[in-house]
Amino acid sequence: QVQLIESGGGLVQAGESLKLSCAGFGLPFRRYSVGWFRQAPGEEREFVTAIRWSSGTTIYADFVKGRFTISGDNAKNTVYLQMNSLKPEDTAVYYCAGRLYGLASKLPDDYNSWGQGTQVTISS
Repeated sequence: QVQLIESGGGLVQAGESLKLSCAGFGLPFRRYSVGWFRQAPGEEREFVTAIRWSSGTTIYADFVKGRFTISGDNAKNTVYLQMNSLKPEDTAVYYCAGRLYGLASKLPDDYNSWGQGTQVTISS
């Protein structure tokens, strides 16, 4: 399985941007779908976005459409999450997840590998 390491989280003000990175080690992302999920305190983990590497197909949660963009760099085996127009309700730990050979999915249980998460905090 691939090892996933997220980075790029931090504290920003509402309306600002952050770019998260998810670096994969051990297996090439071209065999995977890679998703981003988030979990706020006291809440369940929720789907944000995902990409199927081989086709470039992307899916997004409704609440991030037009604000967040998922992309990948094949040479760096890294997936990015560009987050614009951030809101306080976007505050959460953000996780990337890998699904070997499968389609991009909104379901956490479909993913085989998880990173340790990176904290994103948006102040109002």
